[in-house]
Amino acid sequence: MKLYDSIGPNPRIVRIFMAEKAIEIPKQTVDLRGGENRQTDHLKRNPHGQMPTLELDDGSYLSEITAICEYLEEIKPEPAMIGSTPKERAECRMWARRVDLNICEPLANGYRFGEALKFFEKRIPVVPEASPGLKMIAANRLQWLDGQMADGREYLCGKRLTLADIMLYCWLDFGALVGQPIDPANTNIKAWFDRVAQRPSLKADPVTPPAGAKKA
Repeated sequence: MKLYDSIGPNPRIVRIFMAEKAIEIPKQTVDLRGGENRQTDHLKRNPHGQMPTLELDDGSYLSEITAICEYLEEIKPEPAMIGSTPKERAECRMWARRVDLNICEPLANGYRFGEALKFFEKRIPVVPEASPGLKMIAANRLQWLDGQMADGREYLCGKRLTLADIMLYCWLDFGALVGQPIDPANTNIKAWFDRVAQRPSLKADPVTPPAGAKKA
């Protein structure tokens, strides 16, 4: 196998997931800033031109972080980062879906359509007027999640770190660099964030700031 890797939260999610499972495979860096992911060679791997992409041993390719991580969990079940039982797997998928659709995606597009508009407007359809609303949605849903964490749980799925935590952490860590920091009022999320940040996998793979970004 080979991971086609780059800067950005999504490839980082896969790298952290692999690190937590002690999976080591070759990586090839794709120049995202230079647009290598939009060129013919990468489009053959992933027609959406997105990152990351996993090349399998039979020469086929997988993209989308959830699909890649699900595949890696199938081939190396332990330690389980999605789940060891049907209930655990369903719980992780539930929370991953919630945080991806309601927090990570609006946070990402709020940035792409706002501060990063000049970078993305030549690459993807952009809606500049939607940026403030998308940021508001992400902030609102994070506030909702803070309430869900008020029961003292350590991670989104209780006492076990899962893909859902990695996904949310990587995007919130990125958000702090692009004008969408965690509201200090979200004390449960802040405690959760600080807890996840202590994982060796996160310390070994810090967030890469976009050009010109400053810590919020």
